[in-house]
Amino acid sequence: MRLVLTAPIPTDPAVAERVARLDLPFNRYGIDPYGVDQAELGRFFTALQWLSTKYFHVDPYGLEHVPPSGPAMLVGNHSGGVAIDGAMILATCFFRLDPPRLAQGMADKFISKIPGASQVSARVGQFTGLPEHAERLLRDDRLLMVFPEGARGTAKLAHEADSLVRFGTGFVRLALKTGAPIVPTAFLGGGDALPTIANLRGLGKLLGMPYVPVPRYLLPVPRPTTFQLLFGAPMRLEGTGDEDDATIAGQVHRVRERIAWLIEQGRALRDGYLPADELELGA
Repeated sequence: MRLVLTAPIPTDPAVAERVARLDLPFNRYGIDPYGVDQAELGRFFTALQWLSTKYFHVDPYGLEHVPPSGPAMLVGNHSGGVAIDGAMILATCFFRLDPPRLAQGMADKFISKIPGASQVSARVGQFTGLPEHAERLLRDDRLLMVFPEGARGTAKLAHEADSLVRFGTGFVRLALKTGAPIVPTAFLGGGDALPTIANLRGLGKLLGMPYVPVPRYLLPVPRPTTFQLLFGAPMRLEGTGDEDDATIAGQVHRVRERIAWLIEQGRALRDGYLPADELELGA
């Protein structure tokens, strides 16, 4: 996740009202125990509101599968050269759920090397991707956003955008250890927003990043696009998190297959072959 505000933005009053409705234990200064700042959230989501409704457009399906409270993990595919998907999921959970929820992602570790970036991202609830951070958030009934493909996922080229690459396994151990349900999530359209034809890893290394994406039109700025965002029925895995690697790998495969099925349906929906009322998102 790369979510950094660099200039003050006036908070929309309607956004401020939704921030106030978040089920977070803000103190009298508007700060929660993790350092999430109510005022920063207002400015952040004011900017994200414009981005997700005026520049991009998101068609969400299966919103009823996102728990209105309590711990849960939104586990999905990466798509789009940069973390557009994460930003659109954040916007959807905040603006389209009632009550609104703050999805909290695990930021790429490189962001901590950018002066001030980790502090700013933390103020809007996005923390460095360490297992102890994720476990603590879930035990405090937060909504966690997880992309098991990691940087391998955002590095997909345009023709690979709706495919899946190798998943990490830590998210399954985390779900088993905390008892949090997994909500399989599919995001489509990232490859159209930023049709990447190459990744400059050498330049990225110089800049302290995994890579710099190069789209067909050269400038690495996403173009306006409509995205499809599908939430499947929650999956509750059984175990303690201490299982052997083979058992964990089997659980990862189950989740990956569910996400692959959602992507397949989302692609058919996007191409006009599947009506929205025929989506199979699970019971």
